[in-house]
Amino acid sequence: MYQNRKIKSILILFVSVIFIAGFKNAKGPKTPSMPSNIKALLSKNTCLTCHSLNERLVGPPFTAIAKKKYTVKQIINLVENPQPSHWPGYPPMAPLKNVPKKELEQIANWIISLNK
Repeated sequence: MYQNRKIKSILILFVSVIFIAGFKNAKGPKTPSMPSNIKALLSKNTCLTCHSLNERLVGPPFTAIAKKKYTVKQIINLVENPQPSHWPGYPPMAPLKNVPKKELEQIANWIISLNK
């Protein structure tokens, strides 16, 4: 009887260790990040005045924009010619027609990557 208890205890301990080790090595959901080159572009073009990565500010967070699954072209068009109907509940964005296309493309591609 004593030996059965000992075997059960060892077995429970072994299963517990494997279970805990599995959680320790499990990877959670990927946390989006803002690379330094993108952060520099967003700062330079005043995007960070109204937008953040994950939190609602004046405008929607970049992660929410990514969930809309816009194309690069659509994002560029919405930056240059904002459509308030796309974001009800937010104040209208001012058109940003002076942002260089190459920079807009980099920003748009990064936003799209947040949804992957």
